[in-house]
Amino acid sequence: MAENKNFIFTVGRRKESVARLRLYTSMPSDLKVENSKKGEIYVNGKKANDYFRGLVAMPLIEAPLKSTNSLDKYFISVRLVGGGQMGQLDALVHALSRALSLADDKNRGILKKMGLLTRDARVRERRKVGMGGKARRKKQSPKR
Repeated sequence: MAENKNFIFTVGRRKESVARLRLYTSMPSDLKVENSKKGEIYVNGKKANDYFRGLVAMPLIEAPLKSTNSLDKYFISVRLVGGGQMGQLDALVHALSRALSLADDKNRGILKKMGLLTRDARVRERRKVGMGGKARRKKQSPKR
């Protein structure tokens, strides 16, 4: 297997979502996306603002990039699997923050202060047997 060192690979997680991110330091020649340039973020083959609809997503994604002054420095490709939209968004931000901290040592302190390098470990509670459907719900007891 050939060692390709023009990108940094990281994984970010949140709830059931997993984001596998590649932060390209130079533009990849074997990329399947045409007319791509530095500063663009592709998620599952689509541009990030097409994949995540609405006004909430892009400011969250760009927060680690803006704080480290690397908005148009890298080309970013992400593969997202599992979970819901907000879980996937948080997983992407986690993976991106990890990649930026590996790209430059100065970025680590900035991202650590913002709390973006910490993995949010909260996950869905499992359903217990005999609880009537939900994790914490109790079955109704008869009155008499």
